Amino acid sequence: MTSTKKTFSACEMQRQLDHKRYQPIWEMRHKIRSVMGQRDAQYTLSGMIELDEGFFSTERDEKDKNEPLKRGRGSQKKPKVLVMVESEQVENPKNPQKAKRVNHLKMIVIPDLKAATIDQVAAASIDKDAKITTDASTSYTNFKDYFTQHDASVVLPKEVAKVLPWVHIAISNAKSLLTDMYHGTKTEFLQGYLNEFCYQFNPIKIPLDPFERLLAVSTLYESKFKHITYRKVKNQNCILCG
Repeated sequence: MTSTKKTFSACEMQRQLDHKRYQPIWEMRHKIRSVMGQRDAQYTLSGMIELDEGFFSTERDEKDKNEPLKRGRGSQKKPKVLVMVESEQVENPKNPQKAKRVNHLKMIVIPDLKAATIDQVAAASIDKDAKITTDASTSYTNFKDYFTQHDASVVLPKEVAKVLPWVHIAISNAKSLLTDMYHGTKTEFLQGYLNEFCYQFNPIKIPLDPFERLLAVSTLYESKFKHITYRKVKNQNCILCG
């Protein structure tokens, strides 16, 4: 899980470990993803921040299968994810299309797009002195009360790459990874996969080999997650949202 940015499936890990059963490998990977999420949750984003929401396609939950499938942003197959990226301007960029430099990233599954929900998650994830850039969605109307500066504007589709480039690159890359590697993800497991994506995406600040770093982090949070089982992971709520 640290040897490649694109990771690999539990089946491949089972094969490499020559393990007879799939289930223990699956559980172990979700424990590690939980640790990754808890570790990244210790840090707050700062500086210049791009923020937007993404909609990820997932399989329908069992409890929703008897309900009519909604369309658009409220669809049961489209969980909402708040995406926040540290993105600073580059002076005299060689490539005008890359006028911003990316740093750390957070992706958090949220239950709805209400301003109160997004305010709570953003305030817990971003430093109050940060400068936030968003579109003109009414979900962000309260940001002026939480952060030093909030720049909101109507963003046309053709302007997204200039105004919010790294948010949408991150969303696109995460969706591609989930589709190519796992061929379908259940909603209740989405946060775990995003934890892994963000952990691998974020720069490493300590001088340790990635394997040693993850081993140290797993030891640090072991007591909190060592009793996670398949049933607990399946039934747990979003780790970072309660």
